[in-house]
Amino acid sequence: MKWMVGALLSLGMALAACAQPAGDPTPLQYRDRAEEARFHALTAELRCVQCQNQSLADSNAQIAHDLRREVLKLMHEGRSDAQIKQFLVERYGEFVLYRPTMEASTALLWFGPGLLLLAGAVVLVVQVRKRARALPAPDVDEHAQEDRQW
Repeated sequence: MKWMVGALLSLGMALAACAQPAGDPTPLQYRDRAEEARFHALTAELRCVQCQNQSLADSNAQIAHDLRREVLKLMHEGRSDAQIKQFLVERYGEFVLYRPTMEASTALLWFGPGLLLLAGAVVLVVQVRKRARALPAPDVDEHAQEDRQW
């Protein structure tokens, strides 16, 4: 029972850290509208490493504020979106990307849902065919006699 309470408290604290706005005293400074649009598009494709279910753009965790500043700094250094993503992947792993790259290690992630859907469809077809074979065929003569009685 104690471990359940501890787990719930830990989960609550992690959720609270992601939901509460952290003190971010200075706003980010963009050079122009195009840079701001690029920044928002890029941070929407990156996952907050603390919250894990929010994008970097949506998270209020302190690490998300720090990573947004880091992304903007890398943009000011002239790095491309791919270079920025690679920098973050090297630092935090593939998890930081909402759309991980297609590799052998991520093949199940990419094709797993489709394979599960296909397997479910096969099981459904097999079950329907089994039930169709198990049902007795209706007797045509009985139906004809019932119609005559009416």
